Amino acid sequence: MEYVRLGKTGLKVSRICLGCMSYGVPARGAHAWTLDEPEARPFFRRAIELGINFFDTSNSYSDGTSEEILGRAIRDLARRDEVVIATKVFHATRKDPNGRGLSRKAIFAEVDASLRRLETDYIDLYQIHRWDYETPIEETLEALHDVVKAGKARYLGASSMFAWQLAQALYLADLHGWTRFASMQGHYNLLYREEEREMIPLCVDQGIGVIPWSPLARGRLARPWEEKSSTPRAGTDEFGKTLYARTESADRAVVERLGEIAAARGLPRAQVALAWMLGKPGVTAPIVGATKSHHLEDAVAALEVRLMADETARLEEPYVPHPVLGFS
Repeated sequence: MEYVRLGKTGLKVSRICLGCMSYGVPARGAHAWTLDEPEARPFFRRAIELGINFFDTSNSYSDGTSEEILGRAIRDLARRDEVVIATKVFHATRKDPNGRGLSRKAIFAEVDASLRRLETDYIDLYQIHRWDYETPIEETLEALHDVVKAGKARYLGASSMFAWQLAQALYLADLHGWTRFASMQGHYNLLYREEEREMIPLCVDQGIGVIPWSPLARGRLARPWEEKSSTPRAGTDEFGKTLYARTESADRAVVERLGEIAAARGLPRAQVALAWMLGKPGVTAPIVGATKSHHLEDAVAALEVRLMADETARLEEPYVPHPVLGFS
């Protein structure tokens, strides 16, 4: 396993992050395809065996049960200070008016709830899941800074937003002496590269670590275009269907090119797709979901794959501009 600094912080994270949205009580929340705790536990064990120390979840995944499952796994399988726990805040966790968003009230309530579910005294990376258009960003940033100063979080991160929004947040944090965002969790893969236009260059310039979500495009980059996914998630992930449905004709060419290069190298498609991402500027650690035993093995094996310049160029050549997706 390789370990790198998260952005320009001193925090060292594994170059593969285990995404925990796949783990949770299926009857809780909107994700009927999640793995319950007995099914999820082997993936945490194997991740730790492989040297993964970076785990990402959210307060909204499966009604908070993803955090609970992660917390118990870390308690039983690792030493708390040897792992990096990342979680997020924004989406609704209650039905009352203050049960969502990034107000001071919401952030203070949700960070304490996440700490209880994770069974920990602190969160290593506390991230805003989306931009809150109903709350002044100054209120959000000051509240997050106070969370850090209270010792409840070590670092702050952001997720899917416009580059101008991140730039504004960084400027205001510097202006007021508040804690800066250290990372950006954005939608980025071979089928969706719009982050390369403004967001990733901004992150490179500002020393922000990029930790992409959906690096395999919900599995589309792990199989031939005509092959249907064998996972329960593929048929029931309504959000995932919104990400690529409008760009199928363009995406097919990318998937086919990926297949050609993977076949020539004698490697699984997932390894080649992840190797491409790991070689991109600014990328710290792709957030990889795992529901089958080979998912983690392929992700870690991708660290050993080095693509030639002509292979990278061939992979990128079929791409066409896409509408902005993944900000909702």
